[in-house]
Amino acid sequence: MNLNKLKSDKFYINGKYINSDSGEYIDVENPATEEVIGKIPSANEEDINKAIDAAYDAFPAWSNTNLDERIEYVKKLNEWIKEHSDDFDEVILEELGIPSHIGHGSQVGSQINRIDTYIEQVKNIDLEIPMEGGFVLREPLGVVASITPWNYPLGQIVQKVIPALLSGCTVVQKPATITPLTAYLFTKAIDEAGFPKGVFNIITGKGSDVGDILNRHPKVAMVSYTGSLTGGAQAGAAAMETAKSVVLELGGKSPAIFMKGANIETGVKQVLDTVYRNVGQTCSCLSRAIVTEDIYDEVVEEFIEQYKNYPMGDPKDESTVVGPLSSKKQFEKVCSYIKKGIDEGAELICGEVPKKEKKGYYVKPVIFTNVKAGMTIHDEEIFGPVLSIIKVKDKSEAINVANAVDYGLSSAVFGEEKEALEIAKEIDAGECYVNTSGHGSNLPFGGYKQSGLGREGGIFGLLEYYQTKAIYKD
Repeated sequence: MNLNKLKSDKFYINGKYINSDSGEYIDVENPATEEVIGKIPSANEEDINKAIDAAYDAFPAWSNTNLDERIEYVKKLNEWIKEHSDDFDEVILEELGIPSHIGHGSQVGSQINRIDTYIEQVKNIDLEIPMEGGFVLREPLGVVASITPWNYPLGQIVQKVIPALLSGCTVVQKPATITPLTAYLFTKAIDEAGFPKGVFNIITGKGSDVGDILNRHPKVAMVSYTGSLTGGAQAGAAAMETAKSVVLELGGKSPAIFMKGANIETGVKQVLDTVYRNVGQTCSCLSRAIVTEDIYDEVVEEFIEQYKNYPMGDPKDESTVVGPLSSKKQFEKVCSYIKKGIDEGAELICGEVPKKEKKGYYVKPVIFTNVKAGMTIHDEEIFGPVLSIIKVKDKSEAINVANAVDYGLSSAVFGEEKEALEIAKEIDAGECYVNTSGHGSNLPFGGYKQSGLGREGGIFGLLEYYQTKAIYKD
């Protein structure tokens, strides 16, 4: 598609594409070629205030719109996305480097399904709940600041913007500067679906500069942030200055436990898919394989065998599964972790220390064994195609190692079902896959510990955008 048609050099505020007052721009780079493929404006405080004011002024009318009417707007939006799914594939390939035949399902198709789920689930929310002595009302919060990362440029927007709009909130969207073009394609969908002016607005710029103003602004009622723990802590602290509602989806260092009785072939594939198919740039990827010693050799052999199914290369090549990392910064970060793993005594059994020999931020997928809790590659989120395999004696040690990190976002257990379910209940994580890779958009997503606050997805995600009011009457 012609990226110039996205009007990404402008903001979308109050139903119109307008120029930035700052006059400053940020280049958007293709990570496979290092070529500049677009530019976005860098918002100043005046720009941000315009977007917030537009959303604030639009809120009274939008929040009083009939739910059926809001649903119709979102249905039109989703139909547009379906009809232009190939365009989303292309834009995500260009700015993120994910091959379209890999990204279409997770980056686009599953987001279409997720919107359908939100539409169905919002119908199940009781907005007036009778109780002894009166009743309780659920009311939309107000203006939502949606601050999204670069790794799932459509999916992260869908997880925040769709429940906000359906609940009756208005939105100021701030996408990541690395992958903003997908957000502009989504904005085009909003515009052509005919949403009322000011209901959805988009601004761009450096995360700390724009985010700080959004997080502190008194007209913003809620901050929904996905990103790093450091950024989330800053966003939450700033939001609390005016007691805003906050949802934070932060990092992960998720374990996959293999026990006797596991379907090893299936489990290994599931782990490698999460670690390699988005180049490890997934907060919930199962980056720690924890294996009991009685099946350890068999599991490691299966990882080595399946490793060949994840070739790295040009994302436009149909045979490529693993494309480039998103940016030079991410490339350097992942390289440093791989070197650190070797320095701390882990054994590199697949992959290599990356060498920058050509254009593009390519890192060959890596598997480490002899990894121990306390090593940097075990404890810290890498956000790259790096898998650590940890040998443990038994179930008890497996659970202890699984919980031996500061994060608690996702997890998986492979083994005999009864034992696997028992283990799942002991893992400190917001979700656990038990002998399955199945995804249910009805189920909530969010973390324990330092992986965040609040939930996204289904009815639990929708409820984050309401506040409750008690009405007392005889």
